[in-house]
Amino acid sequence: MGHSIWIKDPLACLAENAEAGIVIKGGKITELLPKGTSPDLDDGHDWTVFDASRHVVIPGLINSHHHFYQTLTRACPAALNKPLFPWLQSLYPLWANLDTEMMAAASELALAECLLSGCTTASDHHYLFPNTLPDAIDIQVGVSKKLGIRVNLTRGSMSLGQDQGGLPPQTTVQDEDIILADSERLIQTFHDPAEGSMVQIALAPCSPFSVSTELMQSSAELARRHGVRLHTHLAETHDETAFCLEMFGQRPLDYLEKVGWLAEDVWLAHGIHFNEEEIKRLGAAGVGISHCPSSNMILSSGIAPTLELERAGCPVGLGVDGSASNDGSNLIQEVRQALLIGRLKYDAGDVTHQAAYRWATEGSARCLGREDIGKIEAGRQADLAFFKLDEPRFSGAGDPLAALLLCGAHKADYVMIGGDWRVENGTIPNLDLEDLMQRHHQLGLKLQAGAA
Repeated sequence: MGHSIWIKDPLACLAENAEAGIVIKGGKITELLPKGTSPDLDDGHDWTVFDASRHVVIPGLINSHHHFYQTLTRACPAALNKPLFPWLQSLYPLWANLDTEMMAAASELALAECLLSGCTTASDHHYLFPNTLPDAIDIQVGVSKKLGIRVNLTRGSMSLGQDQGGLPPQTTVQDEDIILADSERLIQTFHDPAEGSMVQIALAPCSPFSVSTELMQSSAELARRHGVRLHTHLAETHDETAFCLEMFGQRPLDYLEKVGWLAEDVWLAHGIHFNEEEIKRLGAAGVGISHCPSSNMILSSGIAPTLELERAGCPVGLGVDGSASNDGSNLIQEVRQALLIGRLKYDAGDVTHQAAYRWATEGSARCLGREDIGKIEAGRQADLAFFKLDEPRFSGAGDPLAALLLCGAHKADYVMIGGDWRVENGTIPNLDLEDLMQRHHQLGLKLQAGAA
């Protein structure tokens, strides 16, 4: 018989009727146990019982938008205290010097940060492919398999350089035929649409100000031919709206519809500057939105209309965004940030801690088009995050689930993905984190010095 796990008597659980715990078989949740019940430990299975009486158990958090490579340029002096467009223009010359060693270290560090914060699935948006880094997505697949974390890796692209009226310098853009050929290669090589998939691929032209109309349309055609999703940045800043009006004669959402992207197989990063009519159109089409509160605050971009988007019918997920615009890859802290910034825009009773958790779990899963993760219920993958309330910040807390956010949890004690432990006692097994940090930091300094 197979192996079974009983997550026994959690201190608190983000699921109903699970006071006595969770039963896991074959990497999936098979049963939630109400108070006073227990599984049949004599059913012929090989049982492991995990005492969760000191743990708050939540679904594995899902990061729906990130840029792993940006861990190399955190708090970069050239980009400090700037809004999005000047910030990008300061960093593009640095990022043009990315190489394979840098990409591997940046991806591993970003994913390690995610794991340690309770994240079990991470989506990365990589759109820089200089001559020194032709195989960035291949590198990310290898790193994700090493750490055992689920990933949705988006093959990003930039083709509209400054010479064509775009924002990026020419050294950072690619030929569109090369982009499309590599996109198809990656889908055919790595994309796994099956339930419980560890690696999925999506196509992600970077933004309206860095790719051509033709590439947006061609990417959509290619994605739909292969049944993969589409992702891009949209409506992040007023500068972007002004660019679209000048370049295309349309607001960002009208442009999105023109190129065939106003559809339910699309999720967008940020989604801040939509008007009421545009929100209705987004919701009717089922377009997902990845809310990135920390990045939006640091770059003074604005606050996404999360509740209006949800009410209109949009899946709303949560992303940490790049570690140069957020300066961290910690998803449990991002859930707290989403709660706090939401209460600057809405009433406290409307943006609850449950709402913030929903964005980081079920909402992000819907953005990625996945029904097998994002919730603790029978039939879903056994992706779980376990947090202790044993630090001074939690002393005196009455509601354990609320305490994780209100008191500022920042590190998971255990993390399980598909029934396998990926974090144990606050560490990632078989990862020398100190060595990784040292190598990563030196590569970050090298990258920043290279464009000085």
